[in-house]
Amino acid sequence: MFVKPEAASTSFAGPFALGTLSASGGAPFPALVRADEQVVDLQQALGVSGLTMRELLERWADVLPRLRELAADPGPAPQPLSSFSVHAPVEPRQVFQSGANYRRHVIDLHVAHRAPGDDRPEDERRAEAADLMDRRAAEDLPYVFIGLPSAITGPHDDVVLPAWAEQPDWELELAAVIGRPAHRISVDDALEHVAGYTIANDLTDRATVFRRDMPQIGTDWLRSKNAPGFTPLGPWIVPAESIANPDDLRLTLKLNGDTMQDESTKDMIFNVARMVSYASQSAQLLPGDLMLTGSPAGNGMHWGRLLRDGDVMEGAITGLGAQRTRCVTEAVS
Repeated sequence: MFVKPEAASTSFAGPFALGTLSASGGAPFPALVRADEQVVDLQQALGVSGLTMRELLERWADVLPRLRELAADPGPAPQPLSSFSVHAPVEPRQVFQSGANYRRHVIDLHVAHRAPGDDRPEDERRAEAADLMDRRAAEDLPYVFIGLPSAITGPHDDVVLPAWAEQPDWELELAAVIGRPAHRISVDDALEHVAGYTIANDLTDRATVFRRDMPQIGTDWLRSKNAPGFTPLGPWIVPAESIANPDDLRLTLKLNGDTMQDESTKDMIFNVARMVSYASQSAQLLPGDLMLTGSPAGNGMHWGRLLRDGDVMEGAITGLGAQRTRCVTEAVS
């Protein structure tokens, strides 16, 4: 899909961001995008044919000084951003996702996902959710699960709603992009392993979150979150050094122009450092991997309005730019 210049604006913090671009009919390549909307092909600038964004992130500590130089002086041949299509900025090996990490969102979900036969008043169930969050925060146990890289799509691509998805919903999230291997790292050291940040929209089919046939199993994240294209990503990776405080960013999602989510990362129960550290206690985080940090209140279940054919989602996070995706219903033969 070709991205119009106005859709690929450079509204990011700092002098540059990173993206994966392609010219018409050409192969995607990692690019440095300057604030003046000029693009530097990093395969050419770094002299590495076939370089991918993930490979660049594997060399993050060594390449970052050169990226700063290119942002200040791109050389003789920068090209306008308007000439390129914008893809998801990175193809990760692993996607770590977080659930129930915004206080108001947890309360909303707890009320919306009422178990069969639970006829308690809403106030009682909201109070139960608040108590649960207090216990979780005290025990320092974030809720992290695994997503599939195959669910990722570009920041301006159409999102196909599967025919079987009865309640497709949006979930705008801040995503940390790993730049150094991380295993059993402390909270104090966690942000040293983050190369930058990007935007993710972690779509979820609410109807398949819980297994009705076997409730004791609990959540079914494979089916509810991992359809192809269910994770629009990007447009940019903004270096961590350009984001003063990832724990104080505004997330805003609009549906057909109406604001549905509007919250600060201050509302997170576990901040970015705690999320990255926690995930690393069990798994090894690798360069290019994503740590999605949960979504704030204001999803479709809260509003009683789920996604349908023709809907347009616009997601923005302070300093990270914006993505715009249109929903289309899967064609059934």
